[in-house]
Amino acid sequence: QVQLVESGGGLVQAGGALRLSCVASGRTVASNVMAWFRQAPGKEREFVAAMPPGGSVLYYADSVKGRSTISRDDAKHTVYLQMVSLKPEDTAVYYCAVKTESGSNSSDSLYNYWGQGTQVTVSS
Repeated sequence: QVQLVESGGGLVQAGGALRLSCVASGRTVASNVMAWFRQAPGKEREFVAAMPPGGSVLYYADSVKGRSTISRDDAKHTVYLQMVSLKPEDTAVYYCAVKTESGSNSSDSLYNYWGQGTQVTVSS
């Protein structure tokens, strides 16, 4: 089993920045895809970014591309999401997830483990 705990959310003004962190415990996730998803009120959960082991290729949703950077530190069992130029539409609960199987990195149904989420609120 893998436990994931996110942190770093908060209230920020439009144009501001945040860095989210997610620490994994229970077993190593160094060989697994780690990703971020988000869910805004009244909307379905959506893919934000994913980073496979080694990180040679990064995946981003079009809505955050150019404004977000996903990274991971496997020695610390941690994945990060740096977000800049935040917009009110970025307001959501952000979830960290780990995928142990093959398949699309942007499909939430393929992710086995999820954190409890951290709230990001961007004020206009």
